[in-house]
Amino acid sequence: MPMPPAGAVPLRPAPPQDVRPLDSTDLAILRVLGSDARVSNKELAERVGVAQSTCLARVRALRETGVIRGYYADIDPRALGHDLQAMIAIRLQPHARAAMGDLVTVLSGRHEVLDVYFVAGANDFLVHVATASTDELRRFVADHLNRNPAIAGTETSLIFEHTRAAGRRGVLPEPS
Repeated sequence: MPMPPAGAVPLRPAPPQDVRPLDSTDLAILRVLGSDARVSNKELAERVGVAQSTCLARVRALRETGVIRGYYADIDPRALGHDLQAMIAIRLQPHARAAMGDLVTVLSGRHEVLDVYFVAGANDFLVHVATASTDELRRFVADHLNRNPAIAGTETSLIFEHTRAAGRRGVLPEPS
């Protein structure tokens, strides 16, 4: 099966109400892809127990409906010289709610930012960042967050260790 372009996503992810229920074959495909997204269609079909053509059609349907959102390499930030990771909670000014989309776009474009989460509660966003040093982290927070008039405040928590959990890897429980 040819691999889609890196980070490829469906052209039109389906709204949740349009996603058909997943059957045991879909779940088996997702279980295998969650642990190894580089598996060939032939091997995937063998491991799931379906014909290669069926497997290819199922994977294509899972991509087109937005169940599979993309394929990514999980790169250790330390390999890029970013030894320090942090979660930054951001609270917006009450009048800045209309600018949330712009803020997410700006944050997502920063090389320090790994993930942006829109959350409920006292804060509006959690931002996962990786930097080379505490000085670089301080500059990012001071220059790119605290000077932004839409941001009311930030709270930074350093990450000492990060373990990719089963759910994040897309690992699904085996059927009972």
